[in-house]
Amino acid sequence: MEKKKIDWENLGFSYIPTDKRYVANFKDGKWDDGALITDANIVMNECAGVLQYAQTIFEGLKAYTTEDGHIVAFRPDLNAERLVNSAKRLEMPPFPAERFVDAVVQVVKANAAYVPPYGSGATLYIRPYMFGINPVIGVKPADEYQFRIFTTPVGPYFKGGVKPLTICVSDFDRAAPHGTGHIKAGLNYAMSLHAIVTAHANGFDENMYLDSATRTKVEETGGANFIFITKDNKVVTPHSDTILPSITRRSLLYVAEHYLGLEVEERDVYLEEVKEFAECGLCGTAAVISPVGKVVDHGKEICFPSGMEKMGPTIQKLYDTLTGIQMGHIEAPEGWIKVIE
Repeated sequence: MEKKKIDWENLGFSYIPTDKRYVANFKDGKWDDGALITDANIVMNECAGVLQYAQTIFEGLKAYTTEDGHIVAFRPDLNAERLVNSAKRLEMPPFPAERFVDAVVQVVKANAAYVPPYGSGATLYIRPYMFGINPVIGVKPADEYQFRIFTTPVGPYFKGGVKPLTICVSDFDRAAPHGTGHIKAGLNYAMSLHAIVTAHANGFDENMYLDSATRTKVEETGGANFIFITKDNKVVTPHSDTILPSITRRSLLYVAEHYLGLEVEERDVYLEEVKEFAECGLCGTAAVISPVGKVVDHGKEICFPSGMEKMGPTIQKLYDTLTGIQMGHIEAPEGWIKVIE
């Protein structure tokens, strides 16, 4: 298929509409068959559940071109599983996991001309989401829902090279104990907007959120999980019931243990011990791992030995190995790569 005439090398991370999107509707207790459509606009009642009570969940994953010319997606079955768990927590009817993966395949195939070529550094971002669509005025779950997937080509996260981030310890709480921090709900991200705007205004790239109960333990940022490397090269990541279970983090921990032979530990990480780590990174779909050079705790700087110039050596190995698996340079564990075309 002939690719669209897009300046792939200079794409940013912004919305560019593509030709098709997938839509399925839940009504009278069941999902319809779903279909690909061309209209990017959504028509709903002014009293729709999503507009009144923020009953919406979403996922994010990517399709990309491998060196041998295949279009693939990375572990979409785990996105399907996480969306099911998010739906249950917000009293929404889960969209079946097997249908989720099939819908991803359909919408990527339909927009194959927008999948950037290998070597461009760009990818096709895939956004599945679901929301309550019928009128709801009393505080209760909606009765009707819409599940949709759109795609948009996006540029490489590290434009002009990797620059370690400076982050601040936030005075805001990201999630409450027994709240919704462990699911990918739109309301969690709405709550983080003021905090991230405040951080940027103060010259920081991101926030480090602490647990809201004791404010002594590291949790995550507004959109990524933490990975720390100890001075003896152990990979440590925070454990908490209010952290979103990142698919990238889960994959990186597997890579660390099974590909690089590193010891891996998921446990409580206290703010007090952050200064003892050799490296720090933020992991997520967009960048895989973004290196962190400095954490600022109310004026007190914690500088990692890996520095502000480049990724630390262990985080670099994790990044190279996982992206190598994604791009087909390194053999993937069974089931990790979904070949679409």
